[in-house]
Amino acid sequence: MTSSISRRDLLRTSAAGTLGIAVAGSVEAIAGPAAAQTVAAPGVTGYGPLVTDPAGLLSLPRGFSYTIVAQAGKTLLDSGQPTPSDADGTGVFRSRDGFVLVNNHEIGGSEPYGVPPLPGLTYDPGARGGTTNIVVDRRGKRVREYVSVAGTHNNCAGGVTPWDTWLTCEETEQRAGGVYQKDHGYVFEVDPFDQKANQDPVALKFLGRYAHEAVAVDPRTDAIYLTEDASGPNGLYFRWVPPHGFKGRKGALRRLALSPGGATAGKLQAMSCFKGGKHIPDLSAATQPGTTYKVKWVDVPDRDAKTVSVRKQFTDDQVTRSRKLEGAWWGDGGAYFVASYARDDDGSVNEHDGQVWFYDPKDETVTLRTIFGVNPDPEADTNYDGPDNITVSPYGGVILAEDGEGVSHLVGVTKKGTPFPLARNEESDSEFAGPVFSQDGKILFACVQSPGYVFAITGPWRRPGDGGKGN
Repeated sequence: MTSSISRRDLLRTSAAGTLGIAVAGSVEAIAGPAAAQTVAAPGVTGYGPLVTDPAGLLSLPRGFSYTIVAQAGKTLLDSGQPTPSDADGTGVFRSRDGFVLVNNHEIGGSEPYGVPPLPGLTYDPGARGGTTNIVVDRRGKRVREYVSVAGTHNNCAGGVTPWDTWLTCEETEQRAGGVYQKDHGYVFEVDPFDQKANQDPVALKFLGRYAHEAVAVDPRTDAIYLTEDASGPNGLYFRWVPPHGFKGRKGALRRLALSPGGATAGKLQAMSCFKGGKHIPDLSAATQPGTTYKVKWVDVPDRDAKTVSVRKQFTDDQVTRSRKLEGAWWGDGGAYFVASYARDDDGSVNEHDGQVWFYDPKDETVTLRTIFGVNPDPEADTNYDGPDNITVSPYGGVILAEDGEGVSHLVGVTKKGTPFPLARNEESDSEFAGPVFSQDGKILFACVQSPGYVFAITGPWRRPGDGGKGN
C-alpha cells in the first residue's frame, strides 16, 4: 500500500543481495476445505507461464481471462459520479444473485476522482477517501456501484468480519486543521448490503488512532488484530480485546463506539516478542522460516494519540516493531500478517523483501512462515518483492499482492512453498491490491491501484503445481 515513504521510492541498498523465498511447513491449511482440488499437470509451476495480454492490461496463465469490474474515472456510481481513484483493499460477500465487493479508495488529497461526499454517508467533508460497494452477478459481471462511506482519509486495507461486514482502515495520523474538520487515523465498519446502516459514519476509536493498514478478526473471541504501516519509529502489531459481554454481530462495534466510555472500550495492546526470555525488538531479526517467538501484550496508554503517536508511547525494549506491516488474513485458527520489506537504514536489524507471519492465539506465539530475500533485479519477471495484501486460495496456498520495485505481479505461493506469477500488470508498475476469492472459488477479484482497476479473474482454477512430478 502507498505510504509517505513508498517501497518504490527507496534506492536499492543491496543490489547484489540474494533473492529467495522459503516457507516453513504447509500453507495449505490456511485455506481450510478446498474447492475442487484438481491436481496440476506434472512439471507445471503454478498455473503455467503468463500469456502476454494483447490489450496491454493484465497478463494471465493460458485459459484464464479477466473482465473489468470498475475503472476509476470511467465507470459510474449510482449517484452519477465516476468511480473513485486508487482502488485498494477489498472484501467480497455473497448475495442472493451474486456478490458484493466493498472496495477501499486510498485517496489522500490530490487524486483525480474522490469519493463523492454524499449527504448522510460522509464523515468529514474535507477528506476525499472512502469505500464503494460494487454489486456483481455470479460470473463477476458488474451490476452497479454506489458510495458506502465517504469523507475518510487514505483508506488502505482492512478486513472482513465473521458477521459479514468490512472494516476499512485509514492509513494516516492526519489531525483536524485546514480542510480537515476531524481527526483521522481510525477504523470504520461498512455494511456490504444495507446502505442505511452506513449512515452517519462512526469512527471506532477504541481500535486506536494511527496509520492503520489491515485487520483480522478472531471468530471465536471477536478479538481484532491490526497492522500499522509507519516509520520513525517503525510500526507495531496490535490486538484489541473486547469488553466482557461483547458479542460480535452487525452494528455491535458501532453501538459500542457510541456507548458511554466507548472510545476506550476493551483493551488495545501492542505485541512484544521473546525468544527464550530475550526480548526481540524487531521482527526483521528472524531470517529463517519456522522461527517462533513467544508473545506478550502491552496495554496502549493513550490509544487516541492525543499528544504522542501510539507507537512513540513505547520504548524499543517494551514492544516489537516492524517496517511496513501490511496485509492481514484470519485462517488456520490464527492471524496471518505481512511485513513488506526491511532495510538497514530504516532501523531494521536485517534486510528482506517480505515476510509472512502467523500469530497463534492458543499458545501466544508468532511464527515466520515465509521470507523473501532482497531482490537483486526487480525488472526480472521471475523475481518478486514487496508483498502487501494477502489472501488464501481455496485451492491451497496463498496469494500476495506485490507492491515492490519493477514488474508488478499477483504472486502465488503453493502449499510446498513454490512461488509463481498469477498475474502481471502490463500497463504500468503500479501495485496490485485487494486480492480476494468469491465464496464459490470461481472468481478472484483484484485491483491495480493506478490508474485504478478492479478485475474479476476466472479460469481453470485447481491446485497450483510446484514444478515437480506431482503435488
